[in-house]
Amino acid sequence: MKGRHMKCSITRTGIAIGFAMAMIVSMASPAQAGGPPCSLARAAGNWAFTDNGTVVGIGLRATVGTFTLDAAGNVLNGVATSSLNGSVADETFSGTYTVKNAHCTGTMSLTFYDTSANEILTVTLNLAFDDKMDELRGLFTSATLPNNTPLPTVITLDARQQ
Repeated sequence: MKGRHMKCSITRTGIAIGFAMAMIVSMASPAQAGGPPCSLARAAGNWAFTDNGTVVGIGLRATVGTFTLDAAGNVLNGVATSSLNGSVADETFSGTYTVKNAHCTGTMSLTFYDTSANEILTVTLNLAFDDKMDELRGLFTSATLPNNTPLPTVITLDARQQ
């Protein structure tokens, strides 16, 4: 009789431990329950950003602004105030972006315009999102003037979803 009681006790304990572990695992990863950890859909929303760095041979650049990412891979409603070597200007921008869900990395291609809607610059960036998709960091990988003159840069971007 004692052995039978011990088997029941061990079985109940095993079930309880298994149930507890299942609960812990299900609570530990709620962000992934709705799909991939990083995706265009999870990146979609309004963002605020700063970028800082140097346009080699010209001078320091600093920018603050906002933009919207949509779930189709578009960058919309970009507005910014930038300072290039002390000269301050307002800009607008738009473009496209990608997200590689396995690594939470991506790319962004943007075209910047002055307040008269004249194209002033095209840039590409490599991106890295955090696992919650509410922060991203980027590095300018190219910058090109409208006449196709490349500008070497050392500029980083920090953004946070609003």
